[in-house]
Amino acid sequence: MKKWLLAGSLMMSAVLLGACSQETEGEATEQKTIVMGTSADYFPYEFVDTANGDAIVGFDIEIAETITERLGYELKIEDMDFGSLLGALNSGRVDFVMAGMTPTEERKENADFSDIYLSATNLIMTKDESLQAIEDLSGKKIGVQTASIQENIAKEQAPDAELVSLNKIPEIVQELNTGRIDAMVIEDTVAQKYLDQDDSFYTFALKEDGEKGSAAAFKLDDELRDQFNEELNKMMESGEIDELVKKWFSMEPTE
Repeated sequence: MKKWLLAGSLMMSAVLLGACSQETEGEATEQKTIVMGTSADYFPYEFVDTANGDAIVGFDIEIAETITERLGYELKIEDMDFGSLLGALNSGRVDFVMAGMTPTEERKENADFSDIYLSATNLIMTKDESLQAIEDLSGKKIGVQTASIQENIAKEQAPDAELVSLNKIPEIVQELNTGRIDAMVIEDTVAQKYLDQDDSFYTFALKEDGEKGSAAAFKLDDELRDQFNEELNKMMESGEIDELVKKWFSMEPTE
């Protein structure tokens, strides 16, 4: 009888230990998915790495991957037109947005933003050397990305120009190359790629008021913003952001 009881006890212990092991293993491998919205046409912030399949990579992407991993999430990326990003955020399609986005007062009405992690200047880029000041753009066609800060800048600073709004930066550059537009508004960090490739482009900087630079966007009053911001500031203080700037903004485009 004692032998049977002992054997039964050992078998039960083995079953319980196995169950506990499986439960612990399940808990260890369970990871919440978090969805980031972006517009993957903004080299080197976010772009499709055509040299290595169709993966979306870039400066913003690596920051997002690092922070979400440290917060215990698995990152999923949704690519869409820039003008759709805040709508997707507010509808719950994505949990946050990173797309080289500037936190304007208008955008702050519909989203909370992280601290700015990279400052930048907006430029007029053209192939017409005679265009050297904002006043020269009167009556000209200016290309801008739909719903972007550059679109607002063009409306405010060049009210007598004709705006041509398109969804993707490469599309606007193509319009400029073919002469269908006279100039475009573009961030200096993004323009550098095109200036390096084509010395027939000319640029001049635009004067701007308010905040300049890129920040991540979150739903209003979302606690995720503060958690993200804490890790973002750690990356800035440790020099990790500076290292990523050196890595991505010195990179040759793959297209």
